[in-house]
Amino acid sequence: MANVFKRFACGAGSVCFLALLVACSSAPQISSDTASAPALRPLVDGAPDYLMDVSAIPDAVPVLHDGPYKAAPYRVLGKNYTPMQDGRRYREEGEASWYGTKFHGQHTANGELYDLYGMTAAHKTLPLPTYVQVTNLANNRKVVVRVNDRGPFYSSRIIDLSYAAAKKLGFAESGTARVLVEGIDPVVWHQQRNPGYLVTAQAAEPEPMPAYAARPTGSVAAPGAEWFLQVGAFSSAEAAEQLRLQLQEKTASKVFLSTTEINARTFHRVRVGPLDSQDKAQQLVDILRRANLGTPALISGN
Repeated sequence: MANVFKRFACGAGSVCFLALLVACSSAPQISSDTASAPALRPLVDGAPDYLMDVSAIPDAVPVLHDGPYKAAPYRVLGKNYTPMQDGRRYREEGEASWYGTKFHGQHTANGELYDLYGMTAAHKTLPLPTYVQVTNLANNRKVVVRVNDRGPFYSSRIIDLSYAAAKKLGFAESGTARVLVEGIDPVVWHQQRNPGYLVTAQAAEPEPMPAYAARPTGSVAAPGAEWFLQVGAFSSAEAAEQLRLQLQEKTASKVFLSTTEINARTFHRVRVGPLDSQDKAQQLVDILRRANLGTPALISGN
């Protein structure tokens, strides 16, 4: 948890925010393990000297297996925070700020190095990592960022964006903006952009399958249909069996392998079911995702 306390971001921006920025720079720091930090860094946060064209920087792409969530309670500035366990349905309007040169190259709460040109963000209670879409409500510009840090702690602002993200949203100069922040489900995100493919698990490869086979959450199956979860599709039978054994420890439902050939290639599909209802299937989806076991897709069949 030491990394959580390394950054107390309060935003950055134009001269009109100078007093706020000075206050931020003098905030208490806990630095027992900052030996690897750069020897010199700005006392006041701000934009980089080299203002590259951030329009060429791509948004973050939601990753299905981005390491285990970090959602442990923590305490900063005398206040306790309890992160949510699942950020996919998060939605909130509020004020956003950004942080830049003072923290560039410093460790984030996720243990990574902050890059002011990366498409990342800090949030007080979203799991780390989480992917969110941020919309600037003043101009309707949108970006997708990866939440890998904690903050901001000095105000009621709901999110602290990287300099690049703020620049793309059009508020780097003003310092803050009213935004809408929406959590992203990586499985749904990928399926919406490539409906002919089922997003598969861990080191699995994409398996082409009929578009009608995969049903998004909230869909209704035909009368008499059964619900299944497909958690992965592997070219390796050993990898598929390993996942099957892991899944069987998490559910009393049957976990089985189903082999198919597509374009002269063999895929070993890991499936759970049949399940009694879509509600039970969705509950199991949530359990498996939190356990970082595969990327379950809800399918139905007669």
